[in-house]
Amino acid sequence: MAASMQENAVELGFVEKAENWRLTSPHFPSKIGGKPSWLAFSNLPCNERLQCKLCKKECIFLLQVYSPIDDRDDTFHRVVFLFVCRNPSCHTHNSNEPFHAFRCQLPRRNEFYDFEPVSDDTNVNVDCEKFGIYLCQVCGCDAGSKKCSKCHKVRYCSRDHQIIHWKNGHKENCGKADGDQSVPPKVLFPEYEIVTEPEPQADNITTNQDEESETHYNLKETRETFSTEELESMAVKATKDDDHFQAFKDRVNLEPDQVLRYDRGKEPLWVSRHHKPSQEDIPSCQCGAPRIFEFQVMPQLLLHLDVDKVESSIDWGTLAVYTCEASCNHGSPYHEEFVWKQDYEIKSEAQGD
Repeated sequence: MAASMQENAVELGFVEKAENWRLTSPHFPSKIGGKPSWLAFSNLPCNERLQCKLCKKECIFLLQVYSPIDDRDDTFHRVVFLFVCRNPSCHTHNSNEPFHAFRCQLPRRNEFYDFEPVSDDTNVNVDCEKFGIYLCQVCGCDAGSKKCSKCHKVRYCSRDHQIIHWKNGHKENCGKADGDQSVPPKVLFPEYEIVTEPEPQADNITTNQDEESETHYNLKETRETFSTEELESMAVKATKDDDHFQAFKDRVNLEPDQVLRYDRGKEPLWVSRHHKPSQEDIPSCQCGAPRIFEFQVMPQLLLHLDVDKVESSIDWGTLAVYTCEASCNHGSPYHEEFVWKQDYEIKSEAQGD
């Protein structure tokens, strides 16, 4: 993604269908859903690192962004992975607990890939088992030594995923000579490629600050409940909230299908003026360097994930991913980074519907 970015331009991401083999690791894809296309086949994030902080279930791969830093050899290949818990009850207002982000990077000369990149038309993948890595048949994450006790051929990251697979096909296919490549439904998200282009110029965007918004307070209806001072304060707050959201919508409407915004080192496009992180809210990397904003996931992505369209479901206004400013390369090849979730502002009864 970063290789095509224009200086000082926000890079927008859009979903596009692609053949599955084009989204495998040797093609270094930016993608959504399916199983992760790991970069380094060494010390993958273990089950404990991928657990939801709330329900302790396994988080599922959401997306990955290929984002090399061009002026450094050790970041010739660089990917940021994002995982999410599929349990709707874990997704509460403005909580980042059901999310995990990991950054991985490699120099051009490494043990996993050829020095020269593969052709775009080459159907090729990495045999991770030759590097001692075994993947869960259900989610594609690290399986370690866990495998089916009957056929000893299929691996799992957890007991939960083993049970899901057994109930959804492996019971019938266990022990077959050609193995069992089935994946249970309703576990992974639909798979798409993320294609990018620079954001169009926004010279003509207006925030309509002088126009009355339909979500402003109706002072006539509430004046018997609140004092004049309270009403004036509430009206000012509502106007500011509406103006901020209108500015967000105007910017997004330049390319309404965008699902991702990449702008490393800059500022996210916030959906609300509330619950924006301060510098103290963003923890420093373990190496001691501060974390900086890298990209954000837009709410339009939810339309492509086949999540339940009910009140209690996976939801967000935007997900802002912060990564190490130094893009350090010490210790584990998969460095955990930080996600900040901002939801749409919940209005009080005084604000109306």
